Amino acid sequence: MKKILNSFLITIFIFSCNSAVESDNSSVNGKFEENSKTMKALLESFAEEDVDYSNFSDDAVFKGTVLGSPDTLRLDQIKAIHKDFFAKYDVKHMAPFNFLQGVNPDTGEADGSVRFYYDMQVTNSSNGKSVVIPIYESFDFNDDGKAIYIQWYCDWTSSLSSLE
Repeated sequence: MKKILNSFLITIFIFSCNSAVESDNSSVNGKFEENSKTMKALLESFAEEDVDYSNFSDDAVFKGTVLGSPDTLRLDQIKAIHKDFFAKYDVKHMAPFNFLQGVNPDTGEADGSVRFYYDMQVTNSSNGKSVVIPIYESFDFNDDGKAIYIQWYCDWTSSLSSLE
């Protein structure tokens, strides 16, 4: 009888642990899906030169790969960079976006963040020269669904200078 009771308790414990893990995964997957929708809207609005900056946290941190730029940029700096960029260049995304689930760098567990690779065609609107830039970006989000930590890796410096 004792063995049956122990087996029953172990089975219930395992089932409850699995249910908790499934619930956590479902929550993280839901965050990822919502954050992916935000990313798609941000990328499309960037190409339309009408970025909805309300999708970023007020204290968002931007880290990128532009020669001579500060290691860390803030939202007001990004807005100014975008304004100058849009005055000179036009953007076209080259393929549908394929968003990838990101992970927490400390735990290695999925966390709802969004990673993606894509190609962006940038055209100098004054001379018509174009270049396709392969880009990797990652966006981390806070609990309110606002982008809080944004990173990008590409060769902006050479790519844009080739358009002059």
